[in-house]
Amino acid sequence: MKIDIFKINDQHIAEVKDSSILINNLDDGLQIMIDCAAQEAYKAILYQENISADFFELKTKLAGDILQKYTQYDFDIAIVGDFSVYNSKSLNDFIYESNKGRKINFVASRDEAIARLSKY
Repeated sequence: MKIDIFKINDQHIAEVKDSSILINNLDDGLQIMIDCAAQEAYKAILYQENISADFFELKTKLAGDILQKYTQYDFDIAIVGDFSVYNSKSLNDFIYESNKGRKINFVASRDEAIARLSKY
């Protein structure tokens, strides 16, 4: 896993990348948060291709469990990807509602992720 930290508007934002799946379970999600926070970044850009497909299947509760912890510990994320590949009304509703807030964002590009995370 590679974590690049950059600073925008006096905020440290982590960009987490890898060529494989990084989040398969709650512990993996928490470890990313810990690794970013250790570098004083409390906001992160994650990529859809690094997250298990189970995350996007809401009935597994993986997304809910991880995102609840991120919110609880005041850790903001933007997940970059093409979410239209998932044919799920509940996921689309979840993404829509998440994007209304500022803590959890589902976006189409890295630039959009940076824009969302650097607003606050």
